[in-house]
Amino acid sequence: MPLITPPALRPGDRIAVVAPSSPFDRLRYDRGLAWLSARYAVTTRDDLFTRAGYLAGDDARRRDELSAAVADPTVKAVVAARGGYGATRFAHTLDWAAFARAPKWLVGFSDVTALHVEATRAGVRSLHGAMVCSLGDADEEARGLWRAAIEGEALTPWTDLQPWSRGTAKGPAFGGNLALLEASAASGRLVVPEGAILFVEDTTERPYRVDRMLTSLLVGGHLARVAAVVVGGFTDCNPGPDGVTVEDVIRERLLGLGVPVVAGAPFGHGDDNRPWIVGAPCTVESGDTARVALG
Repeated sequence: MPLITPPALRPGDRIAVVAPSSPFDRLRYDRGLAWLSARYAVTTRDDLFTRAGYLAGDDARRRDELSAAVADPTVKAVVAARGGYGATRFAHTLDWAAFARAPKWLVGFSDVTALHVEATRAGVRSLHGAMVCSLGDADEEARGLWRAAIEGEALTPWTDLQPWSRGTAKGPAFGGNLALLEASAASGRLVVPEGAILFVEDTTERPYRVDRMLTSLLVGGHLARVAAVVVGGFTDCNPGPDGVTVEDVIRERLLGLGVPVVAGAPFGHGDDNRPWIVGAPCTVESGDTARVALG
């Protein structure tokens, strides 16, 4: 069954900014907030800047903030300030059935993949894209793509990708950060839609760790239903002394699926992190060159 698409945003709509994961840089945040506030009505809680070690406050604070934003009928989108770590500690406890009855956009990447997994389980599409701090660093082109995605405009196809294996596939886009997908599988929360186009990216992971994560998903049967794989940025995933590259690992682990695999897609922790909609229809065409059509 197709997932529910939340209503597109319009100028002046209300956005709630939340910090479900780690603390964040105030200067980057202020720049991103200023851009958002020029077009939308942005609301935050006074305790947004709380710190508790590597978390943006304790679990109760972060859960209450996110839960209130999701439940607020005046809020049209919930945008994370930053990723990092922490959302998996409570994401499964939110009232996702109520969220499905009154859906709104959940926006972010990296650790926010945990929320994308839960939104998909609830039958609602979400936006894999820049968070407030990364919007603070973004240029106007990147910000324009983000605005277009959340306001319901057609997304430009990604072209000139690397065709690692040939074929054509259509299905719902799904995935995000590889480490969070593996963590969601370990906790029993990962449900990969039938015929999904799997999107994966990560950062600062040694190739052997990427191998371990992909192997865990493969052995657990979580990738058995994917129709294609779109490989994004694996930023700073540098080889160890053995010289094995992350590209070597991903090819070796994924090509055995027998589905189209394309690489070099412009999303992830690198400078080019274009938005895509989790749960939206997606088409992969891989031949002499590769192309991904979004939405």
